[in-house]
Amino acid sequence: MKQILLLQSRPEDDVAENECESICRLGRIDPARIVRLRMERDELAEIDLDTYAAIIVGGGPANFASPDDQKSDGQKRYEAWLIALVQRVIAMDKPFLGMCLGIGVVAMALGERPSFNYGESVEPTEIVVDELTIDDPILVGLPVRFYALVGHKEGINEAPIGSEELARSSTCVQMLKCGKNVYATQFHPELDVPGLAIRVEAYKHHGYFPPEEGDEIVTNATKADISHAVKVLQNFVKRYT
Repeated sequence: MKQILLLQSRPEDDVAENECESICRLGRIDPARIVRLRMERDELAEIDLDTYAAIIVGGGPANFASPDDQKSDGQKRYEAWLIALVQRVIAMDKPFLGMCLGIGVVAMALGERPSFNYGESVEPTEIVVDELTIDDPILVGLPVRFYALVGHKEGINEAPIGSEELARSSTCVQMLKCGKNVYATQFHPELDVPGLAIRVEAYKHHGYFPPEEGDEIVTNATKADISHAVKVLQNFVKRYT
C-alpha cells in the first residue's frame, strides 16, 4: 500500500503537529502511512509522484497575493517549488487535495493569482454546492448547503481556466476540481473546534482578527454544525488511498 505525502507550511511546531494529527484522525488515515514534508524548513528535493497514493497540502499563514517583499523567508523558500509540483500533479491528474493554502497554489499553478478582495473572517460559513456537481464522488454524503470553518486573507472569485467550481460561499470559491482527481478547498475539512482553538492562539497577532476576540471566535464555532465538511477529506482518503 502506497503512502500519502503531506505537504505542510506552518512554521509553528505545535500547529503543524496538530494539523497532521487532525488530518489522520478525521480523515481516518493510519499515521504510519503519512510522509510529512515541512516545506518551510525541510529539503525540497524532486518528488517522485508515482511513489505516493495521493498528495495532501495543508494550510498556513502564507499569502500568494502578497508582494514578494512582504513574504516570509519560509514562503519564499517553497513557493516556486510548490507551484511547479502542483503543475506536475495537474498534468498527471494525480490524486491531490489542497486545503486553504492548497486552493491558492492550485490557482497559481493554473496562472491565476488569489486576491485580498476575497478573504473571510475566522468563523463557520455556509458553503453551497453547485447542483450540477453534487454527484461528484468527493461530495458523497454532503448536503447542498453545509457549514465549514474558514479564515483566510486571500481567495478567488472564479475557478481558473482548467478547473471547475464545485462549491462556493457568498464571498469566494470554496472548492474546485481539475481533471478527475485534483481537488482543492478554501474551507478546512480537517479542522474541528479544538484544532481551531490551537490555531486561534497561534495566529491571534497575524491580522486575521483582533487578538481580544479569540475566545469569542472559538465559542461561536461551537454553535454551528460543522460536521459535514470532514466528509470531503474522508471521501478523498477512501477513494484514493
